[in-house]
Parts: sequence; C-alpha cells; structure tokens
Amino acid sequence: MSKAYPDQEIWFFTGSQDLYGEETLRQVAEQSQEVAAALDASGDVPAKVVWKPVLKDSEAIRRAMLDANADDKVLGVVTWMHTFSPAKMWITGLDLLRKPLLHLHTQANVELPWDTIDFDFMNLNQAAHGDREYAYIATRLGLARTTVSGHVSNPAVTARIGTWVRAAAGWQAAQDLVLVRFGDNMRNVAVTEGDKTEAEIRLGVSVNTWGVNDLVAAVEAVDDATVDALVAEYEELYDVVPELRAGGERHESLRYAARQEAALEAFLTERGAKAFTTNFEDLGELRQLPGLAVQRLMGKGYGFGAEGDWKTAVLVRVAKVMGAGLPGGASLMEDYTYDLTPGAEKILGAHMLEICPSLTTSKPRVEIHPLGIGGKEDPVRMVFDTDPGVGVVVSLADMRERFRLTANVVDVVPPTADLPHLPVARAVWEPRPDFTTSSECWLTAGGAHHTVLSTAVGIEAWEIFAELARTELLVIDEATTRRGFADQVRWNQVYYRVAQGF
Repeated sequence: MSKAYPDQEIWFFTGSQDLYGEETLRQVAEQSQEVAAALDASGDVPAKVVWKPVLKDSEAIRRAMLDANADDKVLGVVTWMHTFSPAKMWITGLDLLRKPLLHLHTQANVELPWDTIDFDFMNLNQAAHGDREYAYIATRLGLARTTVSGHVSNPAVTARIGTWVRAAAGWQAAQDLVLVRFGDNMRNVAVTEGDKTEAEIRLGVSVNTWGVNDLVAAVEAVDDATVDALVAEYEELYDVVPELRAGGERHESLRYAARQEAALEAFLTERGAKAFTTNFEDLGELRQLPGLAVQRLMGKGYGFGAEGDWKTAVLVRVAKVMGAGLPGGASLMEDYTYDLTPGAEKILGAHMLEICPSLTTSKPRVEIHPLGIGGKEDPVRMVFDTDPGVGVVVSLADMRERFRLTANVVDVVPPTADLPHLPVARAVWEPRPDFTTSSECWLTAGGAHHTVLSTAVGIEAWEIFAELARTELLVIDEATTRRGFADQVRWNQVYYRVAQGF
C-alpha cells in the first residue's frame, strides 16, 4: 500500500511509569506496538507510523520530543497513555515539542471481557483516566493539539487521524515554503497586501520578490527541444484547438506558452520555491500573461496567487500538500458573479485564466482568446468545468494584528446551462447553508476575494491547520447563522487581541 507521504513519519509515543512492574510494562509495549501497527496499516493514514519505546520518566520524554523536533522526516507525534502516566513528568518534554501533536484517546481492547475482568486487567488498561491526567497538563500548557477518541479498528477514528496527518503535512509545507513574487501586487488593491515578515513568523513561509524581467530572461533561455516536448505533451493530454496545433495559424502562441511553463518551473526549482505569483499589471517584456503555464504548474503541486496575491498562493500550496493522493484537487479561485434565482442561487467562480485542472476529471480544451486586460498578446489557457462534489473555499486576510482564515463549505454543481462564450476554466457552487447567509457572513468577516477551492480535503483539515498555525479561522457551513457568526467575529476580535497582548 503506497502512502501519500512515503518519506515522512509519525512517531507513536506511549506513556506509562515504572510503578507497574516489568510484566505490565512488557504488555504495554506489546499492545502499543499493535496499535501503532494498525495505524500504519490503515489506508486512511498517509504517512508511516513509527512506534517508539514506552516513555516512563521526564528525561526520556524530554529526549523523545527533542529527537522528534530535530528529525525532518517527522510530520508530528501521536501520544497515548496506556496506563496512568503522571503528567508532571510530561511538562518539560511537551513544552519543548515543536511538531504537531495528536492525543489518541484509545485502549488496546474494543470490548470489556466482562466475565474475566480483574484488577490486573484494570491496572494495565487505564487510558480512561490516564489520558485525562495527560490532557490536563496539555491544556494547562496551552498546547495546540488534536484529540481523537475511539478504537483504531474504527474507520471513523483512522479517517480523523489521517486528516490530522494531512494537516500536519500542510503545516510542514508552509514551514519551509519559499514563494517567488514576480513583481508586486495589483495597484490599489487592499486585501492582497499583507505583512510578509509576520507570515514568516506565523506560517514559516519566505516571501520575496523578483523582477518580472528575470522571468523574461528565463523564457528566452528555454531551448526548442524543451518546447517541442511540452507541446507534444499538450497535444496528447488535452483537446488542443486546431489553430494552436502544429501547422495551425497560432501554433507559435502555444509554443510561447510552453516556453513560459518551462521557464517558470526552472526558475522556481533553482530557488527551491513551491509557490509563486504573477501580476497582469507588471508583465515587462513577456508576450502574454501566463495562463496555461500557471494551470500546468498548479497541476504539478505549486501554489499560485494572481495579481501578486502571495497569501492565496500559500493556501493553494498547503491545500495541494494536504490533498496529496486524494480524489479532487485545489486551485486559485475567485467568486466572480451570481445566479440570484430565488431558492436556486449559485456562485460562478473563475479567474482570468488561472484555474487548476486538478479540479476536473474531464479532458480540458486548450484554447486561445483575447484577454482584454494587460495589453499583451492573446493568452493560451485550458477551459473546463469543475467536477461536482463537496468542496471548501478558503481565504487568508491580514487583519493588522493577525491573519484570518475564512472558510465556506460549498457544494460544487454543474452549470445550469452550457457556457459557450466563457473561454475560461470555472466552477459553479451552492454555498452552505444558503447564499444569503454565506455571502453576508463572508462579507462580515472581511474574507478575501481570492481563495483556494479544495475538493480533496474538507473543513476539518483546515481547522487543524489553523490550530497548528495559531491563526483565526471563521467557518461558514450548514450550521451557521448570521447572528451567531457576527457574535463570533466580535468575540474573536477580543480574544485574539488579548491573547497576543496589548
């Protein structure tokens, strides 16, 4: 069974103490290995689960947490108190831990052996109160953590653990993310601004700018053989319109799009970058706004933000990593226009060119059309409809003293009718709980107009990610009311101001 993160590990720590004697500790070790092995064998858990020796004292716990911090393979740690494990001995180690933490509240057996249970069994299987002792100190220390309760044979349990692993992978991806901005953000736009220093402190991402003509030079340096190979790939994978195919009157435009893709990928690879932005107001000597190239790079897992929106580029990269190996995808998205038919309201999302083909299982059509903005040659792009299903739309906005994530659970639906005159990739969705509540709450939150649409991972992964990042998250879903949401915004304003100090 392949793992989505084959080179990454989750370390499994079991808590106990020397009080119970060698025989009990031997059983604790054996049973905890069985639990770890069950998690590792689960198809829901997308990274290798590595059992570690039972922790019985403060020094062993301290060393275990430091080792986890120092190992780049470790996405996070799972802790379970098989027996009672006095929590004061966990203080130093937990205080030093810098990796994501999951508290698994479980036990070795599913059912109680009612007819044979004795006090030896009770001494061995004490998670019911051992985990409460541990959770008390974790809460007192103010640790960001995820708690999952239930037996590991339960698919609902392994599914939640798998979601935590994915969020931990997204968090790790942000921690070492290098993001290249080609030029600045769109002039006079507010929400695409942001504190890049605070982003590195809070999220780990390094955001820096290169001149667009650095990219122009890279485009000019791409050799014809590389272009030939990419064009052949396009014609194999996509429905390329005749005018762009070899011999077509606009074939050179497709070749230039291929040069842009090759140049962008080489530029990013050379700098170890996994996310980038462009801006149609700052194209230098580029002949066309990168459309097909951006779509293709997002399809390969890169984060992208249009108009210099580096915060959305971060979200797209995080969503890509969290959704690795799952059906569905993630893309830059923008709420563009509405169908306000009463009782059947829908949102049409798109962008000028840059929607990722991971959102569709259909064969995209590669076309060329005027853009009417940017003052350059007509750009090449993929055109398709996003597959129906449940999704989540997430934005990241700078609220001066903190970042705010705003998320809306949505149902992606087919367009009500064909869109023969809209030559861009797009998604149509019905927001939960309904259009009026969703839009009014989003506007109340000050959510950004650029978002990531994820159809691979849902809201729980974003909740865990926000907890790891110590970042505000406002959720709009089927349980949301306008009054309750407005109250939450006000309460959060007070909480985050107090929590960060005056």
